[in-house]
This record gives sequence, structure tokens and C-alpha cells, in this order.
Amino acid sequence: MRLTKMSHACVRLEKDGRTLVIDPGGFSEQDAALGADAVLVTHEHPDHFDEGRLRAALEAVPGAEIWTLRSVAEQLSAAFPGRVRTVGHGDTFTAAGFDVEVHGELHAVIHPDIPRITNIGFLVDDGAVFHPGDALTVPGRPVDTLLLPVMAPWNKISEVIDYVREVKPRRAIDIHDALLTDLARPIYDRQIGALGGTGHGRLAPGDATDL
Repeated sequence: MRLTKMSHACVRLEKDGRTLVIDPGGFSEQDAALGADAVLVTHEHPDHFDEGRLRAALEAVPGAEIWTLRSVAEQLSAAFPGRVRTVGHGDTFTAAGFDVEVHGELHAVIHPDIPRITNIGFLVDDGAVFHPGDALTVPGRPVDTLLLPVMAPWNKISEVIDYVREVKPRRAIDIHDALLTDLARPIYDRQIGALGGTGHGRLAPGDATDL
């Protein structure tokens, strides 16, 4: 499996000639989802869900499907009948040849005065990759590569470090990093790498690694 990091929280996974894209939102490249055989969306916030990008992806590949939670599916299902699948915590499915488990139910707390929305994470191919969306969900089973939300309005670095310690992946790769300036990146790299207890790295948008 090859993982390509796109901008912010979006990644592309490729295996056996097929492509799975997770969270091609408004902070990601305009073509982040193009060519995908399937797209997964963790929640409705615009940095994870961009309707235009998803419509373009489904129009480009007639057999492409989207797997997501109800709040996103309701915005797309009428335009693409039978191609938008609604899933929730505990569900399992196969998309573009990838086996996927759904973990989690709620977005992390941004502020007590802001109502929490739903959010799901996707565990791909028996723990090869876990994308938690906007939550620090622990899937409760081994994870090889954790896609780590490093910078968001809802987290701080101590929580990020403790999340890595709790999940115990073989390695963590940064996502949700569009708000993190280049000046701050070395601080995050050093502290997460030293305190997380696992291999930690980041990929520039467009860079890829084999899993």
C-alpha cells in the first residue's frame, strides 16, 4: 500500500491499482479526490468535506463511491443515488478493495458552548492505517500507521502526545497541519518524537511512503 499525503487532513491510499481518498476538504488540493475509486469522509467541517471536490470525483469515475456519516451523506445522496453509503461506529465495509472499520461517534470538544457534531474515524486494512478525523479516538486494536491530527482549534500538544502513547502505533504521520506554521514544526517534531514513544514523521503535500 502506498500513502500519499495531500494538504491538511487528506490522504490518498493506493493498492492493487485502486485508490482510496480520505477527507478531501477545502484546505486540500482542488484535485485531491480526482481518480479515486472510493472516498471516505469523517465529518462535515469544510476542511474535511468539500462538496465540489466530491462531486468532481464521482463525475470523473462513474463507479466511484463515497462512504461517510449521515450529516455528509444527506448533502450528496440525492445527486448520486446508490453511490453514497452511510456508515457509523462499529460498521465494516470494503471500498476500492480496502477493508475498513468505523470507529468513533463525536467530534472533539472545541468549546463547551459549541455543540458537538458527529465524527467517525476509519481503520484501514486491519490496522495498517487509522485516520481519526477530528477526534482522538482510540480504536482499541493495533495500529501500524496513525494519521495524527497535530494542530487544530480543539487540541493541544500534550493531548496529541498522550494520544500517540495510548494508541501505540508503530509510527505516526502528521495530518491536520495546515494551521501549523513552518516556525512551529520543529517544536512539534521534537516533542512528539521524544515523548510519543513511537516513530514520528511528516510528509510534505504530494510526498508518499510505502506502508
